[in-house]
Amino acid sequence: MKIDRKFKIAIAAVIIAVGAFGGYHYYQTQQETKQAAAIETADVVRMNLKSTVSATGTIKPVDSVEVSPKITARISQVLVKENDRVSAGQTVATLDGKDYQAQRDQAQFKVTNTQLELERAQKLYDVGAGTKQDLDNAKFNYDTAESALTKADSDLAETVITAPMDGVVVGEPKSVGTMAVQGNSNPTVIMYIANTSQKQILAKVDETDIGQIQIGQDATFTVDTYTGKTFTAHVSKISQTDTSNTWNTTGTASTASSSSSASVIYYYVTLDVDDPNDELRLGMTARVEINTSEKENALVVPIAALKTNDKGSYVLRVTGNGKTEQVPVTTGIYSDEYVEIKSGLNAGDKVSITYNAAKSSSSGNSRRQGPPPM
Repeated sequence: MKIDRKFKIAIAAVIIAVGAFGGYHYYQTQQETKQAAAIETADVVRMNLKSTVSATGTIKPVDSVEVSPKITARISQVLVKENDRVSAGQTVATLDGKDYQAQRDQAQFKVTNTQLELERAQKLYDVGAGTKQDLDNAKFNYDTAESALTKADSDLAETVITAPMDGVVVGEPKSVGTMAVQGNSNPTVIMYIANTSQKQILAKVDETDIGQIQIGQDATFTVDTYTGKTFTAHVSKISQTDTSNTWNTTGTASTASSSSSASVIYYYVTLDVDDPNDELRLGMTARVEINTSEKENALVVPIAALKTNDKGSYVLRVTGNGKTEQVPVTTGIYSDEYVEIKSGLNAGDKVSITYNAAKSSSSGNSRRQGPPPM
């Protein structure tokens, strides 16, 4: 009787153990299935990769000039209009010269008088009736009058405004009757003339990208008015100082530097534009992609697969059973979506592109903060 009871208990224990093991195995299988399903993967493939730097700039002419007066007078004639082509030396406007003509006539009259006085003083000196001092004074007065006449002639000539270069009148010139004021700091600009056949882009590049830019690199850009059309350009100049000259801490620049210390630093990059059909207009906003490096048949993974920790860059390679393993990698160039893998993976491998990176043994934060140094 007792033996039968113990036997039954043993049988029940075995059944319970088998059921528990089966349940645990089923649970583990379900969990692994869910985990495998939750992992989004990407293949390690080869493709042609291009690394670019994005920037925004403005279309401007290579050569342009402000036409301003060297004297102050009202504009009496404007002989050209916007979009007219002009040649160097061509008269484009005239200023009211009545006052300058009167000054020139007065200067000429004084030259004539002082010349007569000089001739008289010379004759008197030659016959011993005049002194050397009288002759010197007469010579000084004549020379002074000559200088005044030269200036008057120059001022009168400046009433005729000529084009300093070949080009096109851009924008509307000033109207007749406008007072054209001379000056070094803020002169009146009568008109602008530019060589629109040669254009450039003045682009602003972030300081984190400026080190990748080199003279001669090719670029493409778009403008809003031509949807879907791409233009080409070439890097021709890279500024040595940032757009705000924040390095200059002398004088008033010190305040500007301090106030902008937390701002993003930009550098001007100039690109020569290919525009054979003269489609682009000055002042248009250009969205530029500068090609900084290219590589054919590069081994790549999506950037979303790349992670970093205190030991460097790594990816989570997906094994045959759906599990992941951390694999250190060496990276190369970046595009907008992909990164080159120089070592650590082979074509055909699968990598996880989820962001649940394994924690580092010495650091709990392994979230990627941006492209690691190349």
